[in-house]
Amino acid sequence: MLDFLISVISLLVTLGILVTIHEFGHFWVARRCGVKVLRFSIGFGKAVKSWIGRDGVEYVIAPIPLGGYVKMLGQEDANVAEAGDVPVSQRHLSFAYKPLWQRMAIVAAGPIANFLLAILVYWIINVGYGVSGIAPVIQGVVEDSPAFAAGLREGDEILAVDGEDTIIWQHVTLQMLARLGETGQLNLTIDPESSSTTREVSIPLLSWMGSETEPNPVADLGIVQFEIPARIGGVIAGGRAEAGGMRAGDEILAVNGEEVSGWVHWVDIIRSNPELSLDVAVQREGSTTWLKITPGRSELADGSVIGTIGASVQQTTLAEIVPPEHQRKIEFGVLSAIQPAIQETWNKSIFVLDSVKKMVIGQISVKNINGPITIAEVAGDTATYGLDIYLGFLALLSISLGVLNLLPIPVLDGGHLLYFTIEAVTRRPVPERIQMWGLQIGLLLISGIMVLAIYNDVSRLL
Repeated sequence: MLDFLISVISLLVTLGILVTIHEFGHFWVARRCGVKVLRFSIGFGKAVKSWIGRDGVEYVIAPIPLGGYVKMLGQEDANVAEAGDVPVSQRHLSFAYKPLWQRMAIVAAGPIANFLLAILVYWIINVGYGVSGIAPVIQGVVEDSPAFAAGLREGDEILAVDGEDTIIWQHVTLQMLARLGETGQLNLTIDPESSSTTREVSIPLLSWMGSETEPNPVADLGIVQFEIPARIGGVIAGGRAEAGGMRAGDEILAVNGEEVSGWVHWVDIIRSNPELSLDVAVQREGSTTWLKITPGRSELADGSVIGTIGASVQQTTLAEIVPPEHQRKIEFGVLSAIQPAIQETWNKSIFVLDSVKKMVIGQISVKNINGPITIAEVAGDTATYGLDIYLGFLALLSISLGVLNLLPIPVLDGGHLLYFTIEAVTRRPVPERIQMWGLQIGLLLISGIMVLAIYNDVSRLL
């Protein structure tokens, strides 16, 4: 129940911040351009609270936090010629009577505000926390994997992916995620442990993980980033682990005489041996103890069968499992933090836009579209992990909101900018009839995307 409340509160706070910043962008630029703002609303639906400010604007808080709006004088009018409802004395305050460049600036200000928020957040993270992570040194390579075939080995460090420097594992993952659904070559720059000179490695891709809903590109290539110790954190009462005598704190050493390299290896062994007796060597209180563990049989939704024992991993910190020489931290000053914040926002914007393009053309699955339920869960999780993690999620969501609002879909800011661009070229506004058709199409598209996102959310829960 507590987790649910944290998720709901985090969702409301997150969306509230993003919507407020977005709409404030429209509001601020409109006021700077001399447009009379009638209403500033955060949320949709019947107002929970409203008041008239000293500036004459009606401020509204509504219960549905999935958006908001700024209502301006003359905004509903399709073009100046049909703006007869605006009194002559107030036409200088009307959105419809403003020069084209001012109307475009007002519309674009919302997404721009989201990008500026992301830059500010990344700057705060850089100054307050810096960038920390683990050096991309390979801890293992699965045999018969693409990485193994390309010649990658334990101890090799990944210096760059497709020409982009990778200082920590997070950089590697993000660069690889940018290649989802593609066919071609993934180019890596490697610093081999066995050599003093770097070398280039190419791994062939074929519609790479295009159908995956939770892609893990590093693991898909057969690369082990770092091994979590195969140490038992707890056992489920009545489970196969308890029946076999396993206890919390046991560290798995070997199974049937084969050394266990880490938790992932241990899980693979259990999943691969349903209803088969295993001789398990564990370290307990400084000595080796032998156990007989028989994994239970569990059938997945796709019909496949795996083994389970009812045991969880013991939580550990990166400092415990990663050597100090592989731990990296980059610190920034107040000024030096600006450029990387801008660069991070730009890179993430391109990534989101590219992902949208790939979904449209079918390179990656539309199942990756997330709705409010997933956002609430992630927001709740990141809020409990720490302020820097939550801020990073907030920045990414703000970027996504900015990019999506710039798509040339009627109803969105990008749709209005498209109409204004046509007006700039043809020297006349887009006819009201065409705008109405576009509005209906846009509403249909947005409604379809929302339904798909909620469907994906529900599917993940089932």
